[in-house]
Amino acid sequence: MELITAEDLMVPLEEYATVSEEDTLQQAVFALEKAQERRNKNMRPYMHRGILVMDSNGKVCGKIGMIDVLMALEPRYQEMGDIQHLTRTGFNPNFLRAMLEAMNFCDASLSELCSRAAKMKVKDFMYTPTQGEFVDAEASLCEAIHQFVMGRHMGLLVVRDGEIIGILRLSDVFMKVFEMLKQCPV
Repeated sequence: MELITAEDLMVPLEEYATVSEEDTLQQAVFALEKAQERRNKNMRPYMHRGILVMDSNGKVCGKIGMIDVLMALEPRYQEMGDIQHLTRTGFNPNFLRAMLEAMNFCDASLSELCSRAAKMKVKDFMYTPTQGEFVDAEASLCEAIHQFVMGRHMGLLVVRDGEIIGILRLSDVFMKVFEMLKQCPV
């Protein structure tokens, strides 16, 4: 049986959108757009959905995903603490509406919110990866799938000798499994 590793399916760091932690959200948006234009559509049909954040030493120190960008529009979300933990309990629509009104979320127009957020420094809203979001370059596809499922992650940072060399995206893993499933005898 063919052994597929995390490195086999990862997007190398140099192909991924990256920004400095001192950059603004607007600069991050432009970096993501540029990475989208560079990607090889034959090799990677899925667009990048995140941006890696680099520290002053050129090392990955964080990530920005779609939810992080949306949360940056309204800084008061930061006041709520660990939102990811809260959301696992589930919210009904009435509770969400009451929270929106009580916290005065989105009290400005979307244009105003975007204008303010565009000037924010990436370091002020980036997500810092946890221990469970790193996978060894030589880890098997099965190991990576286990990490994706258990952590419900959209991407894993691929590490070799303590250095991040790429990102393994859930979409690429799913595509590989999808292709394998099509070949299975029924």
